[in-house]
Amino acid sequence: MSDYLEKLPGFVDTIKSIQETVITNIVLIGQTPAPTFKEKQRTSIFMERLAEFQVDECTTDGYRNPIGIIKGTSESKPPIFVVAHLDTIFDKDVDHYYSIQENTIMGAGIIDNSVGVGVLASLPEIFRRLGLRFESDIVLAGVIQSLGKGNLRGIRHLLKTWTTPIRGAVCIEGAELGRLNYYADGMIRCEIDCNISPVGGFKHKFKPNAILIINEVINQIMQLRLPQKPRSRVIIGKTSGGFKHGMIAYDASLGLEIQSNSDKMVKSIFNSIKDIVEGTSHEYEVDLKLNTLSNIHAAKLQFNHPLVKSAVNVMKKLDLTPVSGPSESELSIFLSRNIPSITLGITRGENHHQQNARVEIEPIFTGITQIIGVIMAIDNGACDE
Repeated sequence: MSDYLEKLPGFVDTIKSIQETVITNIVLIGQTPAPTFKEKQRTSIFMERLAEFQVDECTTDGYRNPIGIIKGTSESKPPIFVVAHLDTIFDKDVDHYYSIQENTIMGAGIIDNSVGVGVLASLPEIFRRLGLRFESDIVLAGVIQSLGKGNLRGIRHLLKTWTTPIRGAVCIEGAELGRLNYYADGMIRCEIDCNISPVGGFKHKFKPNAILIINEVINQIMQLRLPQKPRSRVIIGKTSGGFKHGMIAYDASLGLEIQSNSDKMVKSIFNSIKDIVEGTSHEYEVDLKLNTLSNIHAAKLQFNHPLVKSAVNVMKKLDLTPVSGPSESELSIFLSRNIPSITLGITRGENHHQQNARVEIEPIFTGITQIIGVIMAIDNGACDE
C-alpha cells in the first residue's frame, strides 16, 4: 500500500504535462449537447477519443452505453470499473460554448458532468504517460440516461447484463474535489400535477386555483412528522404553474424528493404523500396526480471497508480532506449489487447546474491522481474480501 502511495504526489506533475490533452477532451465532449435520452452524439465523440488513445476494446453494450477496455496482465482478476454519466440537464437549444481562461473553464454542464467524462476519456493516455499497467482489466464506461427521468437506466442495464464478477468501481463526478461518497440514501423523486378541470363533469361552485392547491399540498407535506432516526427528509425542489398575472392558474406542478437511509421510511413517507394528494383531489374536486420519476434503494459500505480506508489514505497523501455524504449517482447501483465502489470529485467549481457553471483547472490534476490512486488500491486488493 505505502509503495504506490509514495508515488502519487509525483503523478500530479506528469499529468499536468498533458494538460492540453485533458482540457481538449473536456471541452470537445462538453460542447456537445447531451440532454438525458439524447446522448447519441456525445457517445460517438467519447468513443472516438477512446479509439484515438488505442484502448484494447471500444464498443457499446445493448443499451448503447459506450465502453472502452484496457486489458490487464491477469486473466483471473475481475475487472475494475471507472464510470461517468454522459447526460446533462441542458437541452440542445442551450448555448454549449465553453470559455477557457487561464485558470478556469466555464460553460453549461461543465460540472455535471463534462469534466468527469473528459477525464474518463483521458485515462488511457494518462496511464500510458505514467507507465501504469494493472492486473485487472480497466473498464471505462460512459453511461447514458442517468439524470432525472433517466433514473440511472444506463448503469442499471450495464451491470444487469455484465456477465463476469466486478472487482470494484470508481464513479467520477466533476465536483467537488475532496468528496468521498461510499453510501447512498433511499430516494423517491416525484412530481405532483394539478389540473382544475372539473372531476366527473361537476362544475365548481368556487373555481379553484391550481397554484393554491399545490400550495395546500406543500403545507400538508410540511406538517408530516419525520424522524431524526432513521434520518429522513422531504425536499421541495421545483414548482411551476399559471399563464399570466391576471388569470387563475389552470395547471400547476410540484417536484419533490423523499430521502432517508431507510427504504422502509421512504416508502412510508411516499404513502403519506399519496394520501395527501388523493385527499386534496377529492376535497377540491380537481385532477391531482402523483407520478414517480425515479428511485434508488439505500446501500452503503462501512467506513472501515478497505476501499474506503484506502481512498482516505490516497486523499490525505495528496493533502485533500475527505468529505462524506450520501450520493444518488451510479454508486447506488453498484452498492445495491454488492460491488465495492466509491464516488470521487475531480475539481472545485461554482454555479452548479447553471449555464455559467465554472471549474478550476489547477485542481483537476490532483483530482485525476486520486482516481488513479484508488484504482491502484483496488488492483492491489482493497476490494478482495
